[in-house]
Amino acid sequence: MKLGVNIDHIATLRETRRESIPDPLSAAREVLAGGADGLVCHLREDRRHIQDKDVFRLRELPTRLDLEMAATPEMLKFALKVKPDMVTIVPEKRRELTTEGGLDVVKHSKKLRPLIKRLQGAGIIVSLFINPEAGQVEESAVLTADFIELHTGKYALASSPKELEKVGIATQQARLIGLRSNAGHGLDYSNVKKIAHIPGIEELNIGFSIIARSVFVGLKQAVKEMREAIK
Repeated sequence: MKLGVNIDHIATLRETRRESIPDPLSAAREVLAGGADGLVCHLREDRRHIQDKDVFRLRELPTRLDLEMAATPEMLKFALKVKPDMVTIVPEKRRELTTEGGLDVVKHSKKLRPLIKRLQGAGIIVSLFINPEAGQVEESAVLTADFIELHTGKYALASSPKELEKVGIATQQARLIGLRSNAGHGLDYSNVKKIAHIPGIEELNIGFSIIARSVFVGLKQAVKEMREAIK
């Protein structure tokens, strides 16, 4: 099981004062020293945390970079310029505190198809951030995505067996139709273990809980503790 660490909230803290600290690049180095397998960042339309220059700097590090972005012409142009290892296409609303749910790939398939083709043509792996629903998984395969990332927010909020089962079923469905699966959103040290035990999930992408824990123990240690929780 791989661990991708989202460092958006390091930039969130920086942007509250429009300072140069804390530096996401320095944070990224600590995250990698703690055992993360890759970095994740979300370049939002309103640039509330991660900035364009951050992504370019992160891309220079010797690790895998997953750029989360909305399916817009601006973001496509940026991704083709920076060429991350992976792009995860996510829904985005200006007023949301965090991503509230998965991307409706059935509804937006017409818009997504050419965007996915452009990214893959540039050698970028494409993942679609979706809810664990059969129709969404099936349409992701139709769109020829390389990966899906299953939104685990409902499970994380309730830790209910029903929501956990949905993630498991969606993962198995994806495997049967040739899609690779990651998962993330709302996962923390107490609820991650059951998700980590689902066969077929390759990577968990976790941010906020690790950054919050790092306030007390430091980033390197916080990542180490998450790796232990996943094991």
